[in-house]
Amino acid sequence: MSTLVRSADTLTRDALAVLQPGFLGTTAPDWLLRRIGEGLASVGLFGRNVASPEQLAALTERLRAERDDILVAIDEEGGDVTRLEVRHGSSFPGNHALGAVDDLDLTRAVSEELGRRLAACGVTLDWAPSADVNSNRHNPVIGVRSFGAEPELVARHTAAFVTGLQSAGVAACVKHFPGHGDTAVDSHHAVPRIDVDLDTVHARDLLPFRAAIAAGTKSVMSAHILLPALDPDRPATLSRRILTGLLREEMGFDGLIVTDGMEMRAIGAKYGIERGSVLAIAAGADAICVGGGLADEGTVLRLRDALVQAVRDGELPEERLADAATRVRALADWTLRARASAAPGTASPEDTASPQGTEPGPPVGLVAARRAVRVTGTAEPLTTAPYVAAFTPVANIAVGDETPWGIATELERLLPGTETGSYSDAAVADTDTATLAARVLAAAGGRTVVAVVRDAHRHPWMSDVLDALLAARPQTLVVEMGLNGAEPRGALHIATHGAARVCGRAAAEVIAGREE
Repeated sequence: MSTLVRSADTLTRDALAVLQPGFLGTTAPDWLLRRIGEGLASVGLFGRNVASPEQLAALTERLRAERDDILVAIDEEGGDVTRLEVRHGSSFPGNHALGAVDDLDLTRAVSEELGRRLAACGVTLDWAPSADVNSNRHNPVIGVRSFGAEPELVARHTAAFVTGLQSAGVAACVKHFPGHGDTAVDSHHAVPRIDVDLDTVHARDLLPFRAAIAAGTKSVMSAHILLPALDPDRPATLSRRILTGLLREEMGFDGLIVTDGMEMRAIGAKYGIERGSVLAIAAGADAICVGGGLADEGTVLRLRDALVQAVRDGELPEERLADAATRVRALADWTLRARASAAPGTASPEDTASPQGTEPGPPVGLVAARRAVRVTGTAEPLTTAPYVAAFTPVANIAVGDETPWGIATELERLLPGTETGSYSDAAVADTDTATLAARVLAAAGGRTVVAVVRDAHRHPWMSDVLDALLAARPQTLVVEMGLNGAEPRGALHIATHGAARVCGRAAAEVIAGREE
């Protein structure tokens, strides 16, 4: 084999190594297995790839038959953003609930158990946690995915989460650098712009990332945001000033830099995924995440060829691509060794938070969800089945609309006969809020109404209907399952700090006055 052919083969393998593509289905397609054999070093999993823990374990085992150190990544934050339990809701509360409790030992215990679940299914890289400081309470994409609005709180819980997750042999990927918390735009749709001064960036947004680096996070995910104080021209994912100058050189991070999904419109609409991927690697990124919406062989081949051509054209230094591929392989090697040393068992939703040798206790996720509940007002526990009115906003893309949320299922277990109705902004568009409130009361009849909302402060229609409902029936109970950004209302106001299934269970237990 000639030197030229060997060079071309190495270049192609390096281009494949830096890709983290998704795919369709619950089994590995033939094209994916072939590309792994050719040098692909990572795959990304989404809800569409998960049917059960057993199926997922079989899938990852098949991938490892092709390459034993392959990085298997998933977007499993717990809470509202879950892929392991996409069809039922998470057994763990999310970051906002953990921040509300503010117990670092609990955060570590939750993330360690989450890591054990992932490891038992063969996942080795978790695109979590969110280290964003949710300083804008109207943020449409972060919200309860953040530990909170205080930089110091977010920093200490980010570090605790990283420590717990990685102790289970799963690499953490702290996101979204340099901080997505002060945005009013979802980067899935457009480029968010954050106009703050450099001092604010360092004192607020970067603090959790510094804590994560000190805690040893193995990877960091970039954000598709424009932050003029750091780079007035390019979003962070494409910015050498931010990825190389700030994250690598100034902050001293030596691990893997992963991009957020390149098909997101913040990058894809302006640059295209091929051009965007070349610019991201040139800027200092090491791994290209793509596949949330684009999940086929053609996408992988286009990105591979774009990177190879950029090197040949002199636009992308070959050394930079080689360095990126080396970092991917180094993390893959760490996960291989970490899996062996962690030796995870087959964690299940029944695993408890009890110390070894004590009586079994409730699962750690339920413990955390119960502790996160905040109750305002007083009301006698319900002994008869209520009517649950769920006011449903449009789900952001990161959360998705596949995962059920609310409390009706959990209340039905405690109070058989519980019924529910779902009401969206589309219902308000067809009528006025008073009429919609009257519909709710008519459906409820004589039963107590439990109104369930999610980020009521961000949705005027939701708040207006709730006001009309409370004016007509003041004894209505209110459950807020998003950010608790509005004044408590209702005879009893329950804030869960997240919409995970386990949060719904904790709220239902308060309403019924007993734990299941």
